[in-house]
Amino acid sequence: MTHRLPPLFLALLATAWLAACTSTPAPVAPAVAQADVATGYLAADAIPDSLALVPAPPAAGSAALAQDHAVAAAALAMRDSPRFELARRDADLDFPQAAGLFACALGVEIDPVHTPATWRLLRRSLVDAAQSTRAAKLRYRRMRPFVENDAPTCTPEDETGLRDSGSYPSGHTAIGWTWALALAQAAPERSDALLARGRSFGESRLVCNVHWQSDVLQGRFMGAGTFARLQAEPAFRADVAAATDELARVRKQGRAPRSDCAAEAAALAQPLPGAL
Repeated sequence: MTHRLPPLFLALLATAWLAACTSTPAPVAPAVAQADVATGYLAADAIPDSLALVPAPPAAGSAALAQDHAVAAAALAMRDSPRFELARRDADLDFPQAAGLFACALGVEIDPVHTPATWRLLRRSLVDAAQSTRAAKLRYRRMRPFVENDAPTCTPEDETGLRDSGSYPSGHTAIGWTWALALAQAAPERSDALLARGRSFGESRLVCNVHWQSDVLQGRFMGAGTFARLQAEPAFRADVAAATDELARVRKQGRAPRSDCAAEAAALAQPLPGAL
């Protein structure tokens, strides 16, 4: 299995960069136009503004930056562990693979045939959460840990692209936290497991050596902001209601996750020292 940033995520970042450099709309590249790109729930002017909502990254010599470096050093010790392998899997936001990332926490398998509303909920909210971090990413263009420490990441095939994209705040974390909150809304009986998985999903970016802890904390914040704004969208609320019904139905049918949930739990049992 290859692990990469999905075409959708790369398209969003490219669009954001072009929009920041020109006041005229940029043409969509042919490869992007042909991709299976989902549409978010939120209009452009409804996306939470990370530049207005998050502070600047930790300053040189600050306690926050020292904490970032301490957690990054601890995360490097997880290389080649089961937790590192899970971080590699969490990095891949391509569908259908990405639909299974929260399956163990949810307790059911997600696919477009049996759980179409839940599938749609994940795909569309991914777009909104990814866009929520773009303004701060473009302004601060923070260097990623692997560029500074010259240590491997869990996705070496992505490193060229990641070198040129801002680290702060974490887009993956914003997506994972939005997913955790949306799924907990649809399946409240699984909320503890889903929120714990949302937290670990963000921490995978630390284990992967592609984000600092402050990137992850502010990415989680932007995910929460995205989720809050989504509550005003009728299409989102309709999909949550439909997901609630279909998840209850497939649970009764015994559609268990295809993932090795015991192995996932064992990997997540390995703590990351210093992570907040």
